[in-house]
Amino acid sequence: MNPAPAPAARTKLTVPERLRALVRGSEAGLVALAAVIGCIGGAAVAAMSATTQLLRELLFQIPHGSRLSAMPDLPAMVALAGPTIGGAVFGLLTYLVARRRGGQGRRPLIDPIEANALHGGRMSLRDSVYVAIQNIISNGCGASVGLEAGYTQIAGGIASRAGIAFGLRRSDLRTLVGCGSAAAIAAAFGSPLTGAFYAYELIIGTYTIATLAPVVVAAFCGSLVAQALVSQAAFVDVRALVGTVHPGITAADTLPCLGLGLICAGCGIAIMRGVTLVEQGFRWIALPTALRPALGGLCTGALALVATPQVLSGGHGALHFHLSETAAAFSAFGIASLFAAKAAASAISIGSGFRGGLFFASLLLGALAGKLFYVLAPGVNAFDMTATAYAIVGMAALAVAIVGGPLTMTFLALEMTGSFPLAGLVLVAVIACSLTVRKIFGYSFATWRFHLRGESIRSAHDIGWIRNLTVGRLMRKEVQTVPLDMPLEDFLREHPLGSPSRVVMTDARERYAGIVLVPEAHARAREEGASHLADLVHHVDDVLLTDMNAKQAMATFDRTESEALVVVDGTVSRKVVGLLTESHTLRRYSEELDRQRQAVVGETS
Repeated sequence: MNPAPAPAARTKLTVPERLRALVRGSEAGLVALAAVIGCIGGAAVAAMSATTQLLRELLFQIPHGSRLSAMPDLPAMVALAGPTIGGAVFGLLTYLVARRRGGQGRRPLIDPIEANALHGGRMSLRDSVYVAIQNIISNGCGASVGLEAGYTQIAGGIASRAGIAFGLRRSDLRTLVGCGSAAAIAAAFGSPLTGAFYAYELIIGTYTIATLAPVVVAAFCGSLVAQALVSQAAFVDVRALVGTVHPGITAADTLPCLGLGLICAGCGIAIMRGVTLVEQGFRWIALPTALRPALGGLCTGALALVATPQVLSGGHGALHFHLSETAAAFSAFGIASLFAAKAAASAISIGSGFRGGLFFASLLLGALAGKLFYVLAPGVNAFDMTATAYAIVGMAALAVAIVGGPLTMTFLALEMTGSFPLAGLVLVAVIACSLTVRKIFGYSFATWRFHLRGESIRSAHDIGWIRNLTVGRLMRKEVQTVPLDMPLEDFLREHPLGSPSRVVMTDARERYAGIVLVPEAHARAREEGASHLADLVHHVDDVLLTDMNAKQAMATFDRTESEALVVVDGTVSRKVVGLLTESHTLRRYSEELDRQRQAVVGETS
């Protein structure tokens, strides 16, 4: 019988060698690739935006080009059925994909922040397309989530796949993923500087001269392509509504904005905690995972019916409305009610399993918080700022509390208003908010969810290299062992002074039993008359495991005060698989640190 044919290997997409060499060896080549990625990212954003708009028009029967969250009201059955049907479709898709992926169904999907922090910029394009489809369904059916997560996911996935095809170095691949995300955010908001600093602060984790040109070029290309493809403005222009802020900012001007920043910090922490509590609540009712989005959609639709359709979808239409003169007459109670309803809808949507982020929801909630502050805070109307100006400050501050990126949100406010004095006041608020959230909470929404999953990611700074620098990679595998029951005289004869200074011992079952120092064995046999090797062993319980990283290994060396430790395959079997010295670990760790420093300042050869 002929053997069954082996499954066909997946074709690895690569580019011609000369083109790869051009991009790898030339900064101009990387910038050109970033421009291409920016154009593709802008087109992807335009396509996702048009698809979700079409889906909303079909499900909710709204006029062509209208924003769902700008509708004054919706028929009761439409408001309830749209999110519920979308949730059912979303749950079915999730169930079918999980079954098809088998054991990989529970594997978390890697987003650009995690990819750059832990995996050197490597993302799965297939998973990214899947996330984008999930995000389209979620936003299109009215779930209170934004599209920005899907935008950055698909653009980052395309960038990562292209970088892998070009064989880019780790640092360049991380930069290219940042370029994709920058293009996506720039295209979504029509704000190139916002997109660029989103990449620097949230995706790459730092700003360097080496990343300046590719990221900025990608952001501009993404914004230009999206504007050419989408006729409707993606964001709002409030230049005529923010009022006059005199150029010389005084302490009296900054105090209200400082207070608003602190209030937004508390609101942001409460919202992030609320999402976690809602997720726990859905798990507590023991409903199958595939059915949770339908229940979440029903609850979101009920909120839209009881409160207002402004709680639905990302909230673009609602933000347009509340940053216009039309909403000037809204009462404090009306603003507070909408804030509570939108926060609840967002928590329910994400907690029930819908795919999306809180980026745009945080902008709308922040604008509402700023207007409410203007209405309730005594004396703030005595300054030159209007209610819309306070809405802009609150919008940026609350977005920083949830999303992060103080400079990102400051540039968003600047590009919206064109007012440098107002941008200065926004900067005061976002710094106060950012410092408060970091001190009290310590996470943004994305990194908080990583924390709940057991990851120690607090930003996109590259910590994956230290995880890859494992004991298994550093250790010396050729280790000779000696049985512990060997007579001491034989041991001394086979290991005279001048031979290797340490010998690894094993017991009768070939398990690790300790280390004997040869000079000490000769000295104690001569001076104290030691007769058994068991009296001379050290570090019986001090071992390393292959999956430990270099940092953990160095901590173990410090704790045990040993210059070398044995590596075993497990704490139970204790089979010797290698030996690692402290000096070699320190040297390799220092080399990797220096390589990372060179990559940060752009000195990588």
